[in-house]
Amino acid sequence: MQQGTGDSIDPFQFLGHLGEAATIIRGYDWASTPLGPVESWAPCLRTSTAFLLHSPVPIVMLWGPEGVMIYNDAYCDFAGHRHPALLGSNVREGWSEIADFNDNVMKVGLSGGTLAYRDQELTLHRQGFPEQVWMDLDYSPILNEDGVPAGVIAIVVETTDRVLAERRNRQETQRLQNLFSQAPTFMAMTEGPNHRFALINPEYQKLVGDHELVGKTLAEALPEIADQGYVALMDAVFRTGETVKRASERVLFNRTKDAPLEERFVDFVYQPIRDEKGMVTNIFIQGSDVTERVRAEMHQKLLINELNHRVKNTLSSIQSIVSQTLRSAPTKEEASSAITNRILALSRAHNVLTEENWNGANLRTMIESALEAFQYPGRDAFILRGPEMRIGPHAALSIALALHELANNAVKYGALSSPTGYVTINWHVEDNGQFLFSWTEIGGPVVSPSDRQGFGSRLILKILPLELRGQAKSDYRAGGLVFTLTTSIEAITDSALTDAN
Repeated sequence: MQQGTGDSIDPFQFLGHLGEAATIIRGYDWASTPLGPVESWAPCLRTSTAFLLHSPVPIVMLWGPEGVMIYNDAYCDFAGHRHPALLGSNVREGWSEIADFNDNVMKVGLSGGTLAYRDQELTLHRQGFPEQVWMDLDYSPILNEDGVPAGVIAIVVETTDRVLAERRNRQETQRLQNLFSQAPTFMAMTEGPNHRFALINPEYQKLVGDHELVGKTLAEALPEIADQGYVALMDAVFRTGETVKRASERVLFNRTKDAPLEERFVDFVYQPIRDEKGMVTNIFIQGSDVTERVRAEMHQKLLINELNHRVKNTLSSIQSIVSQTLRSAPTKEEASSAITNRILALSRAHNVLTEENWNGANLRTMIESALEAFQYPGRDAFILRGPEMRIGPHAALSIALALHELANNAVKYGALSSPTGYVTINWHVEDNGQFLFSWTEIGGPVVSPSDRQGFGSRLILKILPLELRGQAKSDYRAGGLVFTLTTSIEAITDSALTDAN
């Protein structure tokens, strides 16, 4: 206080504020600073001080070449443990860790210039340890009564919380995007009622092919999808907010421009995304391409059905073998032996076909397997001549059973009953597509047709040509039996059977 004539005059009356900063300003020894006692302060300094004290925004005034600091209540909070020692100190010493930064502020401000920083990163020692902070800073010169810059006023708004929150959000967004892009399933995000693609991951792009998606609606980017009802399905999800799930759904994609539609099978979910008001704004698409699994299941089902069919056919063949053998065999012992050998012949043919997954068999391999039981060490009982070719499963079984009967008959009565006898087996395909097969016995006893026709004879002369849609005949020559089979290449490869089915 200073005593005047008559009434007491408060030299700090110009402050017009009773806050924390104003109280400290009133009690501060300003005479010890370059500003001098408050009674000597210039009107511009008083006005500026009163202005900043009334502001709710953190403001600090840097007065004179030294940058003596005067600040408001909001800045007290910003200064932390540095307050109140900062008040009245020179800015270079008060914030020594950023002295170079403030030197530039004073230089520009006292030259009449302004500075503005957004989210400026600085390291301050507000709590007694280094702290990384971000701030919006605006610096303007304060002019004295002569229009000359006398100080700098700084508006300081700390943005640390916002910057760190945005950084965390960016990191989280990046993490989600990484997960999105690295996910083993396909993912996409559409926005709005027109289902415009906002995000897709590599697996989704792989699924749909080389279409440009982001920024386009589903109907624009993938018109073939729209034609299959999926736009209408997404419309329903957007309208009702109900999740849609599908499993093993058949979808046709035009994966490459001008290419035909490609069939895929997918499991997918359409998940509605709502805003804070509960309104659906986006649809999240997630799923897996299960084409290989579905096709494997379909193939497995086909194999099971095929197996059932073959088992029935095999049982039917065995039933026929047993029935026909019992009918023609003179004794039970002969019947038992014949049944066993014929079923073994059928089994060997099955083994060859099983190794080929029942897709057919090599004709030479099938013949060798059927005649394996009739080979003897040190003797070439069979000479095979013919090109490499594949035959169908049905034809393979028929030929294998016929060869067994021919060989069995040759052992008992024909060429193989003689130590020097042998059989030549020939096959070829003529230019007109006819398949010719012959069995010629050489070096055996003289043979003649029997009055009694057993199951073996009926098999090779009646059943075999019927099964293979051809003609068969036996010729009893002086050197031995000659059996010939003529049919089409379609019959021997089972093509005719497939066409008929």
